Amino acid sequence: MSKNKLARFAENETFTNLFQHTSYNIREDGFPMKGKWGSEYFHNDHPIVLELGCGKGEYTIGLAQRYPEMNFIGVDRKGARLWRGCKTALEMQLPNVAFLRTAIDDIFYYFAENEVSEIWITFPDPQPTKERKRLMSPNFVAKYRRFLKSGASMHLKTDSRLLYDYIKEIIPQQNWRLIEDVEDVYATGVQSVLTEIQTFYEKHWLAGGSTISYVHWQV
Repeated sequence: MSKNKLARFAENETFTNLFQHTSYNIREDGFPMKGKWGSEYFHNDHPIVLELGCGKGEYTIGLAQRYPEMNFIGVDRKGARLWRGCKTALEMQLPNVAFLRTAIDDIFYYFAENEVSEIWITFPDPQPTKERKRLMSPNFVAKYRRFLKSGASMHLKTDSRLLYDYIKEIIPQQNWRLIEDVEDVYATGVQSVLTEIQTFYEKHWLAGGSTISYVHWQV
């Protein structure tokens, strides 16, 4: 492991806006702030929005800047990636941002029933041969339902045609409600939040000529 990565891991331990799975025995003792994110971390009752697989947190931070009346939590399992998001949020003094380091498989250990209002999934691994591992699959949505409010919104932004076609196919199958379908974000006059916030991976895909798609639905 590089010295740079070790230094980031060490600094992660000092961040007040980062919660790491290594700090808790969630299966035996539980997560102490489950059901208390609003009261004990954000100190308000504003809606809570998750970005799953947030990487360096570009969307978490970008959304938090645009919607100060909402709280945002970026979730990823990679500590070196989260370091950047945590540091930027602290430098910008964003009170409505937190980060959680854990595998998405374990996400339901950290949030209580009806605690989360919305989910963003930005440029996830398309898992071409493993449908159940796709973060918007019915398998994962069943986990999210344990803490999502009724009729919660979900957003997918992706460069993968496979995922774009997949989500449009399963939305009617699962009786979810399609809200917005944008095949090519940069070819249409869409809301600015879809074009002005760009992740590290999005910039890479755009440079390579990829089409970026977006789907918004309710579960």
